[in-house]
Amino acid sequence: MSDTTTVADARKSVVGARESVAGERLNLGQARRLALAAQGLHRERPERAAAVTARHLQQVVDRLGVLQIDSVNVFARAHLMPLYSRLGPYDPAVLDRAAGRAPRRLVESWAHQASFIRTEDYRLFDWRRRDYESQAWGAIREVPRTHGPVVDDVLAMLADEGPLTGAQVHERLQHEHPGRGVNWGWNWTVAKRVLEYLFFTGQVTSAGRNGAFERRYDLVERVLPAPVLAAPELPRADAVRALVSASVRALGIGTLRDVADYYRLSTSETAVALTQLVEDGEAVAVDVPGWGDGRSWRHRDAPPVPRHARGRALLSPFDPLVWERRRVESLFGLRYRIEIYVPEPQRVWGYYVLPFLLGEHLAALVDLKADRQSGVLRVHAAHTAPPSGVTAGAVPPADVVARELASELRLAARWTGLGDVLVGDRSGEPRGDLAVELGRALADASG
Repeated sequence: MSDTTTVADARKSVVGARESVAGERLNLGQARRLALAAQGLHRERPERAAAVTARHLQQVVDRLGVLQIDSVNVFARAHLMPLYSRLGPYDPAVLDRAAGRAPRRLVESWAHQASFIRTEDYRLFDWRRRDYESQAWGAIREVPRTHGPVVDDVLAMLADEGPLTGAQVHERLQHEHPGRGVNWGWNWTVAKRVLEYLFFTGQVTSAGRNGAFERRYDLVERVLPAPVLAAPELPRADAVRALVSASVRALGIGTLRDVADYYRLSTSETAVALTQLVEDGEAVAVDVPGWGDGRSWRHRDAPPVPRHARGRALLSPFDPLVWERRRVESLFGLRYRIEIYVPEPQRVWGYYVLPFLLGEHLAALVDLKADRQSGVLRVHAAHTAPPSGVTAGAVPPADVVARELASELRLAARWTGLGDVLVGDRSGEPRGDLAVELGRALADASG
């Protein structure tokens, strides 16, 4: 929110944004297909005679705007999966080069959580970095007060020696700061806390990742291209408006909550921006009966609504199509939660569960494990998506879902360097109502 925008103005804008719905109207199925088209998931992936290139990667990143990063590596790292879901098998080294070598196409930032973003978008988050005391969490907010001298030491260290990993910085500091923190649950070292503060506030960034996926921290001025560094800082309201415009474009269509969530903006600021975008003709208000309160927005350059959706893809739990779980439930009729932190007896779907997109439906949920020691992809559980009023009567039958899913799993196994696909854990016990059918489909394909 800009300095001149009061709380009362923001509330009026929320109301104004909700009341600005004009004559455009879509049904829920059309909204769902528009969302898929905007995300590049509405059609079959093209068969390629040559390898995926940096240009193909850039096209996806331009469409999505952000690739969320997560440390879990049960199947494949979160930031790799959205590219695979849309491009098919590709060499992750293409992404490593884009983020780790000059001139960089991607850079890390706090966007939708920790993320890779386009380098040219980095300055759109200057306001978040500057306002870290309200935007960051306690372990970072407290660093200048609790470890002020260390901040200067680490900056000087990176200036002299960078890029360095957190472990390397800790090694240099441990004679003075050997212990780890105890709050916020992650037991961070002083070095890690200071580096995360410097990263959040934009004083350092990632110059790339090493083989263990550790950030290699370096000064921002040695990582970002000179034109990005030289660009003037935008007023917060202008930057938020640009982010809201990008969010609407990436979503295809979204409610106020959806649009705000894409870059983790406040709903009040998002509503202000949406009102301005509608007034300027850059966004269009749409009435979608049966979805939330019926009020949504699309970008003026949104793709046409497809008559049919024919895509097929495994989706990371952190894919932009599904990371906002309430949107998934209202748009696709699937109540989906990631259950990593849920005690095993209480899990519904499994530990690391990927939705399987087939056509315009999230047709199945599979709990996957890349068993690299054995060289196989294990399907610990496979469930058909439960029926709902949103998709009633339209989801393909279980044998079709199993056959399509089997083909997708074999492709994913090859991409991750694995061999066979096995249904069941190490004991061979299959779980889920789709497991037996999937096992048959895999056996038929191999036979």
